[in-house]
Amino acid sequence: MDIILYKKDYNLADSIDNFLDFYYGIHMTYLASDLLKKGLTPKQISEAVFKAIKVGKSSGLVIREHFMPLFTRLGSDVISDCKLSKMGYGLVLLNANPDLAIVGKWQVNVMKAKLN
Repeated sequence: MDIILYKKDYNLADSIDNFLDFYYGIHMTYLASDLLKKGLTPKQISEAVFKAIKVGKSSGLVIREHFMPLFTRLGSDVISDCKLSKMGYGLVLLNANPDLAIVGKWQVNVMKAKLN
C-alpha cells in the first residue's frame, strides 16, 4: 500500500483551524440547497449567498462560523453548496429575490420580531 498524503511536520495552527472548522460545521444545520425546495433557483441561491457573505463581512461577523462551502449530492448530480448556521440561513433569505413569497414572508417576520 502506498501513502498518498504524508506531512512530516504538523503545524499547530493548522490543527486548531481544522478543529474550529469541524466545531463550526456541526452547528451549521442548514444547506443553501434546501432553498431549492422553497422555489429558489440555483442562480438565485448563489447570488443570495454571495450577498449574505458580503453583509456578514461588512458587519464584522466571523464568516467561517456561519458559511462553509462544500459539495452535496442532489439526485444523481453533485452540486456546489454551502452549509449555513441559523444566522447564515437568515442572511441568505434576507438577501434573496424578494419576488418569492418565502423571501417576502421571511423579511416581514424579521421586521415584526424586531419591532415588537
